[in-house]
Amino acid sequence: MGNQASPLSRFSDELESRLAAAKDLVVAIRNSSHQHVTGLLWDPQTVITSEQAVGDRSEYEVVSGTGETAKVHIAGRDAGTNLLALRLEHALVAAPKTTGTARTGAPVLALGASVEGALTARYGIVNTVGPQWYSRSGGRIEQRLALDIRLGRTEEGGPVIDASGLLLGMSTLGPPGEVLVIPYATIERIVPQLLREGRVRRGWLGLALRPVAVPDALRDAARHASGMMVMSLVEDGPAANAGVVAGDILLSVNGASLRGTRRLAAQLDEERVGTNLELRLIRGGEVVSLQARIAARP
Repeated sequence: MGNQASPLSRFSDELESRLAAAKDLVVAIRNSSHQHVTGLLWDPQTVITSEQAVGDRSEYEVVSGTGETAKVHIAGRDAGTNLLALRLEHALVAAPKTTGTARTGAPVLALGASVEGALTARYGIVNTVGPQWYSRSGGRIEQRLALDIRLGRTEEGGPVIDASGLLLGMSTLGPPGEVLVIPYATIERIVPQLLREGRVRRGWLGLALRPVAVPDALRDAARHASGMMVMSLVEDGPAANAGVVAGDILLSVNGASLRGTRRLAAQLDEERVGTNLELRLIRGGEVVSLQARIAARP
């Protein structure tokens, strides 16, 4: 019994082995001033990171944990899902990726890199596992994963792994005090589009909206207490071509009531470009319906 490792020692050894197996997933992304953020080596020639953490320069340098460096250039970025893809000038050795399933209360490791590429790690737990959600910029994110963990700004954009070493996704700094994970499924869906087109084609109607209350006299006919007033339209945009005018109060889109722009974003993801959308609105004291064809956002 005296030679048996304690449970804490075994747990420590397990964590160490998980880190060793995942170290090739992590790189530091540096600019010429040696400012850096963390990146996730998605495949031997592609690095991903947090879009909000990287500036407008087109070229950067990455350095791995072994000290190997390579030039990279930005292949595409998407503020909607906070993903940025970089292409390497020459391939690096990438660790195999297997995705895991997040569970509330489960332990996780958020991996980062120092400016020299050395591995860093933060230990915490999964605080929240929620459903699919939409960001303020209209990006569809397959699952809302929030961590009970602290994360430095230079560690943002690194991989998050579970206790088995399986990849949950990429870390990102959310609202103040919150650390989120962009899930593996979202990365897998978005990165090929960034590499192919440099951006994600999302739906667009070409209008600016503001929340308003529906007048009391119209609530029964509208079947809504609130809507979104059209403040302005893009000339020859989808909404303008459908007959929408400034001052209309938009009540629903494809039958879904509007209580904010995220409800609208849910109807305008990339799969719906080129399809028709039913707009139900108030105009001149009457409820009317129009059909608009969704265009790709310019």
